[in-house]
Amino acid sequence: MSMPAMKTEVTAVAPPPAAQAAPVVTTIMPKRTPRAETYARIAKDAAVRIVPPLIVVALLLLVWELVCRRAGSSLPPPSKVFKDTKELILDPFFDNGGIDKGLFWHLSASLQRVAYGYSLAAIAGIALGTLVGQSVWAMRGLDPLFQVLRTIPPLAWLPLSLAAFRDGQPSAIFVIFITSIWPIIINTAVGIRNIPQDYRNVAAVVQLNPLEFFTKIMIPAAAPYMFTGLRIGIGLSWLAIVAAEMLIGGVGIGFFIWDAWNSSHISEIILALFYVGIIGFVLDRLIAGLGKVVTRGTAAN
Repeated sequence: MSMPAMKTEVTAVAPPPAAQAAPVVTTIMPKRTPRAETYARIAKDAAVRIVPPLIVVALLLLVWELVCRRAGSSLPPPSKVFKDTKELILDPFFDNGGIDKGLFWHLSASLQRVAYGYSLAAIAGIALGTLVGQSVWAMRGLDPLFQVLRTIPPLAWLPLSLAAFRDGQPSAIFVIFITSIWPIIINTAVGIRNIPQDYRNVAAVVQLNPLEFFTKIMIPAAAPYMFTGLRIGIGLSWLAIVAAEMLIGGVGIGFFIWDAWNSSHISEIILALFYVGIIGFVLDRLIAGLGKVVTRGTAAN
């Protein structure tokens, strides 16, 4: 006797609630736009560059304040410097005639002299450096002379320039010129001598004339060296004008410092030195930035 077949059904049993998988929660973060990322990167770079110097300056001012606040100190603390020179800081544009002018006019007069002397030195220095670097005979004849003249201190030229020009303005410009030209000549000559021989071979193959070789090969190849000399030259120019103006008189930051010393205004001297340092830094950065643009980033920073 056969038993009837039994049909078996499998029933799926739902797992208990505790065993169910937890729902996946996806957090959607707002996507940064390229502009926001650029601003964030600029802010980070600025913080890295600015914050450390600010901390160092704040610490130096604090030490200066603590040291010079003591009785009998020969130098005023920063608080007294600001108090004594507040009018000069807030009103740098006053002009009462003669040498009684604000710091803007003194700095402007000094910068004009530097612009004249430095421009002449840049033109003559690059031309002479190219000649010395390109010609062996010129190097043998002129390089020893340049090496001797460049060791003469800037102020040693001032009496000679006063005797020659009999005027303080061209004398100061000449001192700037004769001080700043030597690093420009030397660095340009080194850059010209270090032009790769492959560049010269290519110029010979395509038959470049001297002017084309100068503009298309020599200047681009030697530009990093030239701008190194130009940066050194602008620093020496600013140093020389301050020293020269102390002796020639008239309107200028150098004479302002000397006049403040004669009047025993030490706070004014400190303020003027602060401006001199800031402007010297800005001039150096300007030449460095120009060199970076011209050489496409190959000039030294």
